[in-house]
Amino acid sequence: MSELKRTVFGDNAAGHSGPDNGSGMRDRKGRKRLRRRISLAFLPTLLTLGNAVCGLAAVSVAVSVNLPWPDEIKLFAAGVLIFAGMLFDALDGSAARMTGQESRFGAELDSLCDVITFGVAPAVIVWRISDVFPQKLSWAIGVLFTLCVLIRLARFNVETGEEDSHEGFEGLPSPAAAGTIAAFAIAMPDVASIATDEVYPEFAKTLAQGALDASHYVIPLLAVILSYLMTSRFQYLHVFQQLVTGRWSTHQFGQALFAIVGGFLLHWVALPIGFCYYSFGPPVRQIVRRERDVTCVEEKSSAESNDE
Repeated sequence: MSELKRTVFGDNAAGHSGPDNGSGMRDRKGRKRLRRRISLAFLPTLLTLGNAVCGLAAVSVAVSVNLPWPDEIKLFAAGVLIFAGMLFDALDGSAARMTGQESRFGAELDSLCDVITFGVAPAVIVWRISDVFPQKLSWAIGVLFTLCVLIRLARFNVETGEEDSHEGFEGLPSPAAAGTIAAFAIAMPDVASIATDEVYPEFAKTLAQGALDASHYVIPLLAVILSYLMTSRFQYLHVFQQLVTGRWSTHQFGQALFAIVGGFLLHWVALPIGFCYYSFGPPVRQIVRRERDVTCVEEKSSAESNDE
């Protein structure tokens, strides 16, 4: 009878699990774990390459002659794509650390993609947004910005060790510098609508038109200053890292709340204000603190000499 059961129903029906079934299940589980590990290994690289795609798309949109859009809308789209690249750039490092896929290859690939999105794309925006300077001067400003991004990234790769806490930067980070220029490109359609819309009072329309006219001079000058700040030794906080880890002070929480309210009231116009505050606030505070310390030392030495 037992032979008949084994013949008709197989060994499992007779109560024999057999080695083949167990090994097959283990093989399937092993293959699933392997596919999961491969997927996790590719995730940071895909995010990094997404950054490069956004940068190339920003350049393509900014210089396109086939898109039936006004110039300010093209620049708006290019600015949005740079911000999308910033999002990919912020996520790829976190994804690499979370999945244990940190490597020298990933760090080098990240820097190469950053050159496109945060070096070349903002330079193209500077070239397209201003037509009041001689072409050679505008070209030189864009080249200077891109070269400073290259220097900034090379220095970061050389000076940042594996034990770095990633809580701060020495010199303005290239995504923040690119974001400052992109923020002005994003805000320009809003400013243009204020300058022409009859809903706004006359003084607001005059102010907006003045801002549009001044932007042709301000943004190239801004690119030069940002180029210097990227290669400087001023200390900047890593905002995204603090946001992820939850290490926010009461002062920083107040600043974030102020930025949210400002964005609600000013819409896209709040964006360049916020980025300029991040870019120029730390250098100004550090210079003022340094001058104050020098003054205190001089006063102390003067008082000691008088006592003698």
